[in-house]
Amino acid sequence: MTTGPNRILDEFAKLMTDAAGAAQGVRREVETAFKSQAEKVLNSMDVVQREEFEAVRDMALKARAENKKLEARLAELEAKLSGASGEGAAKASEATSKRAAKPSPKK
Repeated sequence: MTTGPNRILDEFAKLMTDAAGAAQGVRREVETAFKSQAEKVLNSMDVVQREEFEAVRDMALKARAENKKLEARLAELEAKLSGASGEGAAKASEATSKRAAKPSPKK
């Protein structure tokens, strides 16, 4: 058996190791409690999660691109229709210019 200063240092090292383990356990408990409280607060505030926001944003971008395609197709069809009748040309170009002049709402 060791005696003297070595034994005291060994006991002190063991005590510090045990204290460090206990401190880590307390830290984990505090983190868990904090995360739980933060989730409760965010849920009560009705905050949107990042994944949901990204999904809706992607859907909006796809819808906007589709609207532009359909608008171009409509203008093309109106041009073809106006080519068939001279009077329709003025109306089709007027309708197209009105749609182009209307600003799109942004949020």
